Amino acid sequence: VQLQASGGGLVQAGESLRLSCVASEDIFKRADMGWYRQAPGKERELVASIRRGGKTDYADSVQGRFTVSRDNAKNTVYLQMDSLNAEDTAVYYCKAQVPDFTAGAMDVFWGQGTEVTVSS
Repeated sequence: VQLQASGGGLVQAGESLRLSCVASEDIFKRADMGWYRQAPGKERELVASIRRGGKTDYADSVQGRFTVSRDNAKNTVYLQMDSLNAEDTAVYYCKAQVPDFTAGAMDVFWGQGTEVTVSS
């Protein structure tokens, strides 16, 4: 398994969760990392991303509530989710995007998903 996500669960509105995604060292050191989510009946959407250099981006819907970070020593990317609400209910996936300079393309790897349920 190249990406392993964990940390999901059932929480009440207003509470917090922290998701973790551990990657293989070979992938992590070269990858821009991202968190996506897919709610029932909806398409998968980008939640937050963090590049190798540390630059972060967030979806408008989570800006100010979620924080993405990476620990390069542990090959792990985190998603701290605060002030959760029912609209955050989804399966959350981590993604690693690694440039393949030989092919001139990007190699993409997905974790298996971790479910977050927020009760209102």
